[in-house]
Amino acid sequence: MINNEFYEFLLKVHSIAKIGQVYSRDPYAIANYKEINDLTRDMLENFVNVKFNRPSMFSRDIYPTPNVSVRTVIFNELGQVLLVREKVDGGYSLPGGWCDLYESPSEAAIKECLQEAGADVKIVRLLGILNRTPFKGPLNVPEYMIAFKGEIKGPFVEIGFETTDARFFDIDKLPPICPKVKVEEVLKMINAAQTGMVMFD
Repeated sequence: MINNEFYEFLLKVHSIAKIGQVYSRDPYAIANYKEINDLTRDMLENFVNVKFNRPSMFSRDIYPTPNVSVRTVIFNELGQVLLVREKVDGGYSLPGGWCDLYESPSEAAIKECLQEAGADVKIVRLLGILNRTPFKGPLNVPEYMIAFKGEIKGPFVEIGFETTDARFFDIDKLPPICPKVKVEEVLKMINAAQTGMVMFD
């Protein structure tokens, strides 16, 4: 009988290894991620008696679908919006990122707010789902973005390694927005959080 918890653990570690191989810039880390990838692949193949050269959730030779990301709009008592500065390009964006395996969208949003902004938040409302593909280059993976409204639960903690700053800004005085997230997208999400509008494409 398959131990579902162990199977999910292996899949999670396998997915982390694949992410590390894509985004790491350290050659030693990449080598380690590849080794973990190969080890967990072999364990998964033995565990479920299935070879991973068949179509799977880690390959795009099955029916292709968009990736899923999350963003969260958070206001303070002055009506300012919380933005984080991306380390990679110095631009600001709403806290958010890709959903990981076995995370619900709201769990992913809460995790990203803590990692990128040092903010302990609760999700209070779904703002909508946006098709980000028209805003991306032709070589980028198609993406659906799930937007939430969040509220601060407790004091801020130290931010993670992907960002260099997190602060509240007046909505009419936003800083330069990072290239991967367009200004019109940010303003659309802020407006939805202010007005109660539900966004969809």
